[in-house]
Amino acid sequence: MTETQIAIHSATDVQGLILDWAGTVVDFGSFAPTSIFVEAFARAYDFEVTLDEARQPMGLGKWDHIATLGRLPSVDARWQARFGHPMSREEVDHLYHTFMPLQIAAVTRFAAPIPSVLPVLASLRAQGLRIGSCSGYPRPVMEALVPAAAELGYRPDHWVATDDLKAGGRPGPWMALANVIELGLSAVHRCIKVDDAVPGISEGLNAGMWTVGLSVSGNEFGATLEEFAAMGQDEIAARRAPAEAKLRQAGAHYVIDTLADIAPVLADINRRLALGERP
Repeated sequence: MTETQIAIHSATDVQGLILDWAGTVVDFGSFAPTSIFVEAFARAYDFEVTLDEARQPMGLGKWDHIATLGRLPSVDARWQARFGHPMSREEVDHLYHTFMPLQIAAVTRFAAPIPSVLPVLASLRAQGLRIGSCSGYPRPVMEALVPAAAELGYRPDHWVATDDLKAGGRPGPWMALANVIELGLSAVHRCIKVDDAVPGISEGLNAGMWTVGLSVSGNEFGATLEEFAAMGQDEIAARRAPAEAKLRQAGAHYVIDTLADIAPVLADINRRLALGERP
């Protein structure tokens, strides 16, 4: 049996993967949301936030992301110097309403699957694993992204948007658990949550799942595929190290470069489950 041939062969094996979207399966570097936050601040208030600042709350629902971004010390100091008060709820609302149409228009441009991910998912699905998914994107954005990704070959068994559930989104467990219910998975400890950002790792832990962080394809590494391809090994290692450390500090059970590297992790989790271990 090869690394990518991880069949479900007992009642202890992993049943399903619950996958994030941007930076995990599509949109190498997670640029669709971050670049649009920068644009929304500029359009709504002629106010500059950096791409690095926009990345810091990544993984939260987008309204919460904007509110958290406004509370970052660097952003808050500039905002108060400019406007004379901390960012208000009404200002967050205005930024969110500015952000939404920009994000819907842009998200289809970032629907390309991350290299080598789709063949791995197809192999795992053929062996019995279910593929669930959830996102920090609200439903109107997902309704644009899902068909665009489907045209490029990615069709998860289920998806949940951050505003679908009354209880809320990340870092709570509810979107991940909604996938468990919809897919009929029998135990949360037989599920793996995969994400490139800290709130998504927290989501998986809160849901009682194994968690896998992605240190290169997503938000923490923060490079386009073209930028990554042009990097030398020393630069890759230097950028990977803090991304991996942040994900491990958040509690990720495993950290790998991209979702394409998931097969050995699945094999190890199946081994641990067979021994009676739990997340």
